[in-house]
Amino acid sequence: MSNETHPVKHNGHADYERKDIGVGGVFAFLVGLAAVLVLCFFLVRGLYSVLESYFAGKQPAVSPLATNVPKDTRKLPPEYKSDAEGTDYEKYLRQNFPAPQLETNERTELNNIRLREENVLSSYDYVDKNAGTVRIPIDRAMELLVERGLPVLNQAHNAATQNTMSSGAEKGSKK
Repeated sequence: MSNETHPVKHNGHADYERKDIGVGGVFAFLVGLAAVLVLCFFLVRGLYSVLESYFAGKQPAVSPLATNVPKDTRKLPPEYKSDAEGTDYEKYLRQNFPAPQLETNERTELNNIRLREENVLSSYDYVDKNAGTVRIPIDRAMELLVERGLPVLNQAHNAATQNTMSSGAEKGSKK
């Protein structure tokens, strides 16, 4: 135990220990830490640039069927970067890559498919104009079905069908 007395400030609060750590030491540590971080940044950046150039040379061909393949297929050529919505990217894919192609925007493509289906199911159109076959909307087809009822085969047709079925069964049993 120490017999030293610690003087009390004149305002009644105790002072702090000034011998433990200095401000200069903390400042030197922070400067050293910043220097090490900057050094690490440049080392990692240099490593990535070396690896980038190495793997750019080793990159396999996209497809033997692809034409006009750029040297680095991971980046879009400058002539296709003009559109912010990405339609130029889709145009680039259609022109430079053979089918089948990967989906570029699944949600939009699915919505387009559903819109085409909805248009087909809810509009009038010719199926075969020469034969006079038309397509009608589902709602109209259901209304016509309610008005006219289901088609019924006549009895003469039913009897002829039953006779051919029974004669076919008899021939099969004689064998």
